[in-house]
Amino acid sequence: MSDWYLAIQVVMMPRDTNPHGTIFGGVILSYIDQAGAIGGRREVARAGGALPYLATVAVNRVEFHRSVLVGDVVRFLTRLVRIGRTSITMQVRVEADRGDQTLHVTEAEVVYVGVDLNSPGRPPTPLLPDRPSPGAEDSPSQGKS
Repeated sequence: MSDWYLAIQVVMMPRDTNPHGTIFGGVILSYIDQAGAIGGRREVARAGGALPYLATVAVNRVEFHRSVLVGDVVRFLTRLVRIGRTSITMQVRVEADRGDQTLHVTEAEVVYVGVDLNSPGRPPTPLLPDRPSPGAEDSPSQGKS
């Protein structure tokens, strides 16, 4: 598995609280989605692809371990799980700095697909360039003499 990448870091504000005074889970989910896409774009580029437009296909799993509080500095770290022809799966780890502690507060796995924004219906697009099949360079149909 790849190393963790810091995709987003943000201070949680009072506007993000739920009626219980903790940060609303939907706010954390939104940042998870953004962080996964940022990390996913980076991984595609590192693997030799052009920077893709990614659309969320699935959130496979989200686990909220601890509440996030106003004033916490929250980090959204990403790591590649797998990359396919048109999709990429990212693990997102959420940590909160609270005083002198760093707490693991949430984790998720999110799947994205590359899309073509210029095509009607935005069909999935390959994330990485086509690679020649093994032995293709030796094929007589390649015009070699």
